[in-house]
Amino acid sequence: MKKINEMKLTVESRSINEGFSRAALAAFAALLDPTVEELSDIKTAVSEAVTNAVVHGYREQMGLIFITATLTDRPSVRVRIRDKGVGIADIAKARQPLFTTMAGERAGLGFAVMESFMDRVAVRSKPGAGTTVTLEKYIGGKRHGG
Repeated sequence: MKKINEMKLTVESRSINEGFSRAALAAFAALLDPTVEELSDIKTAVSEAVTNAVVHGYREQMGLIFITATLTDRPSVRVRIRDKGVGIADIAKARQPLFTTMAGERAGLGFAVMESFMDRVAVRSKPGAGTTVTLEKYIGGKRHGG
């Protein structure tokens, strides 16, 4: 698989930047001429990943969220969203639907939502050093779940 284009975006961990990140990624992904459904899937997954970085990664402190998006000749859109926040001690547990570290405030569906809309979701994290979520969506041809 060959890279055909790439963009990088760095935003502060403010909730308002979730919408901006989502719109920027949608505009970039549009270069591959995805369907409306594919574009919506990408936007939803990016929103969840950025929101996780803001709410869980940095909690009450300010930090930076690093976003790299790559278009490939597969064709696919690969998005890496990285923070330098608190990290995740148990990734398998965090990926379980309804698990949350903020009882009562959050639904605990972030990773489940990302997995339902993307073809591939990978998570790397180290407590105290941050988290990287890599999302991939195939455009045309192969569809998620199909």
